[in-house]
Amino acid sequence: MGRLEGKVAVVTGGASGIGEGTVRRFVEEGARVVVSDIQDEPGRALVAELGDSCVYHHADVTVEDEVAAAVALAESTFGSIDVMFNNAGIIGAVGSITETSYDAWNRTIGVLLSSVFLGMKHAGAAMVARGGPGVIISTSSTAGILGGLGPHVYTAAKHGVIGLTKSVANEMAPFGIRVNAISPGNTVTAMTAAATTGDHSNLEAAAEKIGAGSPLGYPGLPVDIANAAVYLASEEARYVTGHTLVVDAGQTTSGMVPQRFHQARGGSVIGSAAD
Repeated sequence: MGRLEGKVAVVTGGASGIGEGTVRRFVEEGARVVVSDIQDEPGRALVAELGDSCVYHHADVTVEDEVAAAVALAESTFGSIDVMFNNAGIIGAVGSITETSYDAWNRTIGVLLSSVFLGMKHAGAAMVARGGPGVIISTSSTAGILGGLGPHVYTAAKHGVIGLTKSVANEMAPFGIRVNAISPGNTVTAMTAAATTGDHSNLEAAAEKIGAGSPLGYPGLPVDIANAAVYLASEEARYVTGHTLVVDAGQTTSGMVPQRFHQARGGSVIGSAAD
C-alpha cells in the first residue's frame, strides 16, 4: 500500500518543476491526480506517461471558473478530492519598488496568492460538502519566511500564502481538513534557471549556481519538495495543520540576502508557460 493509496489530488502547475515532481511522487504512492496547468503539451505528455492514474486539465489559476473546474474534474473522474496542492507560480515582477508597475504587481499577486485563495475556496468547499477529511497544501517560499530572499512582490505574496494558510487552517480544522504550506529554498526548475542564468532550459548551470549557495553544498531538486508534499498529504501528518514546512538546506538560518532581484530592470516579469 502506498502512503497515498486511494487518495485523489489536484496539483496546479503540475506539468513541470515542483508540480511535475509532486505528480510523479503522488502517483508512486498510490494517488490519482488531476494535473492542472496552462502548459498543455508537457501536461498531456506527463499524463500519457503515467497512465490511467492521471488526467490533464487546462486551467489558468487566476480564473476562478477554471480552478473550480479542476476540482469538479477530480470529483467527476475519480469520485472525490482529498488533496489540493496549490503550487502554480511565477517569479513575477522584479526591480526596484519605485519602478514596479501596478499591472506587474497585480499579475504577480494573481498567480502567487489569489490562486491559492481560489484553490482553498473550491477544494475546501468540496471537502466540507463531503464532510471531510481533506488536505490543502500551498507552495510558499523561503521568501515568505524572510525579507530579501526574493523580489518585492513575490515576497509579499509568499508571506500572504503563509498567513492565509494559518487562518484557513483554523476554519477547516473542525471538518478534519488540514491546511499547510511548503516553503522551498532554491530548487532546480526551469523557472529558477531563467532567474539565475537567463535561460529556462539551462538546468545544469542553475544546479551549479544553486548548489554553490546552498548551506548543504548541493542544490534542491523538485523531488525534495515533492517528498515534503507526500508527507503533508499522508496520514503521517494527521496532527499537522497551520504549519509551514521549510525545505531549504538551512538557507533561512544563514541570513543570506541576494540583491539581484531588486537591481534588475524595473518592469520586468519573470515567469511564463516555458518556465
